[in-house]
Amino acid sequence: MAQVFARQKAYLCAHFRKFMISVNNVTLAYGKRVLFDEVNINFVKGNCYGVIGANGAGKSTFLKIISGEIEPNKGSVDITPGERMAVLNQNQFGFDEETVLNTVMMGHKKMWQVMHERDAIYAKEDFSEADGIKAGELEEQFGEMGGYTAESDAATFLSELGVKDDLHYMQMKDIGANLKVRVLLAQALFGNPDILLLDEPTNNLDVETIGWLENFLADYQNIVLVVSHDRHFLDAVCTHVADVDKMKIKVYTGNYSFWYESSQLAARQASDKNKKQEEKKKDLLEFIARFSANASKSKQATSRKKALDKLVFEDITASNRKYPGIIFKQEREVGNEILKVEGLSKSLDGKLLFSKLNFDIQKNQKIAFISRDPLALTTFFEVINGRIKADGGLYEWGTTITPAYLPNDNTEYFEGSNLNLMDWLRQFVPPYVRDVDEDFLRGFLGKMLFSGDEILKKTTVLSGGEKVRCMLSKMMIQNPNVLILDEPTNHLDLESIIAFNDSMIAFSGIVLFTTHDHQFMQTVANRIIEITPKGMIDKLMTYDEYLADDRVKEQREEMYR
Repeated sequence: MAQVFARQKAYLCAHFRKFMISVNNVTLAYGKRVLFDEVNINFVKGNCYGVIGANGAGKSTFLKIISGEIEPNKGSVDITPGERMAVLNQNQFGFDEETVLNTVMMGHKKMWQVMHERDAIYAKEDFSEADGIKAGELEEQFGEMGGYTAESDAATFLSELGVKDDLHYMQMKDIGANLKVRVLLAQALFGNPDILLLDEPTNNLDVETIGWLENFLADYQNIVLVVSHDRHFLDAVCTHVADVDKMKIKVYTGNYSFWYESSQLAARQASDKNKKQEEKKKDLLEFIARFSANASKSKQATSRKKALDKLVFEDITASNRKYPGIIFKQEREVGNEILKVEGLSKSLDGKLLFSKLNFDIQKNQKIAFISRDPLALTTFFEVINGRIKADGGLYEWGTTITPAYLPNDNTEYFEGSNLNLMDWLRQFVPPYVRDVDEDFLRGFLGKMLFSGDEILKKTTVLSGGEKVRCMLSKMMIQNPNVLILDEPTNHLDLESIIAFNDSMIAFSGIVLFTTHDHQFMQTVANRIIEITPKGMIDKLMTYDEYLADDRVKEQREEMYR
């Protein structure tokens, strides 16, 4: 009996060393809406899992189930005893009365608790022998948890995330929202947690900070679950993809691009009924081998390549995702004069956003506008769309131009409207279009995945992603030859982002845009214009070339100095 018990104990110890998180028969429903139905999945130490799925599939909810914030209707989440979990806090106001530095250190709750318990003992006037023994025990715990270097460690995290030293002792309520998200990210990363849950960690981060986070997570030895709509980020950090689809979650080896391309290949294989099974297997194995070889170029090279080498072709299945049809057709091609900007400048509330903007646009150009100040970009787009007046300078559109604008904030297009989608879209049909019947409108809405009775849905109940898809229907119906896009991927799921990205690559007209989506920027833009309070940098190159150019780096530092 003792030997049996010993074997069982050894097995359990080995099991827990391998599986840090075990999700068992988890079911969650809100009324008749079932989000998860008997989900069974394990998350293993040393891996980073990108949690993907359509908007509303339950990605963020799943992270909350793992963290214990939400209790499932059935099933359990078992975590190896003694492991510490950290969650990226989404409440920017939850630490307003704390200093920035203390907010970070509070991420290690046990250490923070021990530190305060120890300090309370030392503050006693009647310090006893028992207090001394207890304080000694706490000092030992504090040291084991890295408490003696906690403050310097927290300061290092903050500095590397772009929060300057002079802000570290300020209260959270006195710093900007864009800095608060960085502090909360530092809080989650602080103290090397065993399990790290990150929901959209790249929101409001600049490209340099995102790059730092990519490198940090690529070297991270514990378990990470991350929800993100940034494909470049997912590719850089993830060893696995956890696909939330149809109330289930399935884990696939590889990063997001591997999952996407393999699922597309599997879908084509499934539809090709004439192809022999042996030929299909050969194609899939060649595909795995190609990605396995490319994995050596990744920051996650070793673990990802080992995992891919173990794949068999049966592991690859077709995705059930639906992709919208974003298709822009030009009513007419642009002429030689497109847009000319001379000496454009603008300030808001006494703050200079941009000045000395001078450029013109040529045919076949797709221009990414970037800035360290997102307000400058939105204001610039509002100016050239005639919605805000510039303080100085001028701009002039060519006579052949038919622009379509996707603003960052689309509230005005839906506010006060109680129309159904069909009648809402009807408002924006150009006057030269004839025979605007239900089938005509239904076609544009259908491309954006509004089908059946959904076209009778009221605009007042639309989600953020649905509103953007409506705006895209509005733009497509205008047959523009110039597209102006301010953060076009905001609120969209990965399927819509991919469709939008592919559409912009294929579009033969002019595109002026800004986005935080690295892959969108890199694959669409052939010209980069960075606008600053001191002027602008203008380069005919891709985004990655721009970031890597040493002369550009020097110019940028001078512009923002």
